[in-house]
Amino acid sequence: MMLALLLYPLRKRLAFMQGRAGLTEPSSLHPVVDPNICVGSGSCARACPEHAIGLIDGKAHLIAPAKCIGHGACAASCPLDAIKLVFGTEKRGVDIPQVSPEFETNVPGIYIAGELGGMGLVRKAAEQGRQAIESIARKRGDGGLDVVIVGAGPAGLSATLNAMHHKLRSITIEQEDDLGGTVYHYPRNKIVMTQPVQLALVGTVKMTEVMKEALLEFWHGIVTRHRVKIQFGERLEKVQRTDDGFHVHTSRGEYRSRNVLLAIGRRGTPRKLGVPGEQLPKVVYRLIDPEQYRGRQVLVVGGGDSAIEAAIALAGEPDTEVLLSYRGQAFGRIKEKNRERLAQAEAGGRLKVILKSTVETIEPEAVVLRTESGSERHANDAVIVSAGGVLPTPMLKEMGIQVETRHGEA
Repeated sequence: MMLALLLYPLRKRLAFMQGRAGLTEPSSLHPVVDPNICVGSGSCARACPEHAIGLIDGKAHLIAPAKCIGHGACAASCPLDAIKLVFGTEKRGVDIPQVSPEFETNVPGIYIAGELGGMGLVRKAAEQGRQAIESIARKRGDGGLDVVIVGAGPAGLSATLNAMHHKLRSITIEQEDDLGGTVYHYPRNKIVMTQPVQLALVGTVKMTEVMKEALLEFWHGIVTRHRVKIQFGERLEKVQRTDDGFHVHTSRGEYRSRNVLLAIGRRGTPRKLGVPGEQLPKVVYRLIDPEQYRGRQVLVVGGGDSAIEAAIALAGEPDTEVLLSYRGQAFGRIKEKNRERLAQAEAGGRLKVILKSTVETIEPEAVVLRTESGSERHANDAVIVSAGGVLPTPMLKEMGIQVETRHGEA
């Protein structure tokens, strides 16, 4: 026991120094501690379920940035308000649309909730969707729809339920063929981290770690039980301002609405590599079911959690050979659990990681990677590009919504 107590500060300091060395970067909303205010009470460390924050020399520090998922429990627990939550870092900026505390943008009547606004957590996205509808319900008027809700992920579904609760005239459109938003695109059996969430018409939903499939099944149950109407396969194309609201143009038609709630993800259009051969049918931009690649030679491209999780899932399939290509020299933005699982898979010979590499060419039966030592050709049956998405900034700017890049700002 005494040995464990002696080693604890050492482990904390090591994690802190790794974060200072740039080996890890917070991937979402995260805490910044003011050392001039912090008194070292430790309440923040005790409140953090991911153990991402701890005490060094009597002051709180973000000791494990990659573990932080931005729920803000540390800031809420601080007795002296020494912690503020920020987006981005000096090295990595994050584009965030400007919204008010009611989640209304600088364009009156257009709201943003969830991942597009920088909040990908299930609980917080759902809460933002609910609160946005509370604001809309307070200013309902005559004529047309009260709100068009775009997206059926956690924020969109929560908003839809609250719109039903307030008996608003609303419709919900979703460009995919199923609900779930970004969660829908997660690999099979991915563990989703969440916390208890309050949903209108449903009450408090208590979940912590749940598999993607179980979460989607739960949401489907809510949709069925409460007869929630969602227009699937309908894509937002344009939003035009009018004297009394907006004309919302979609792939199926046009709606007149006083308000619009954008509850869409940040994936936008998948970021492409722009290399010869990328148009081949074997190239895809997300992994849904690893089993379909069983016994094949697969290249995964990317350095974020989605790429790591895809590579690990594929490596678990029998007789599947997996290459993971990343242009960086280290995986600096991934969750600690994914880092550990990746190391285990690599040590077990189930996948090969090639850092400081980029795709040069994709051929029908091979891929060519550019590495420090030159070009390498690898036999290949499939390519999965997990390089994130291009934020739908042009669409937002066309609506008049202001977007700013934050480098460690609230």
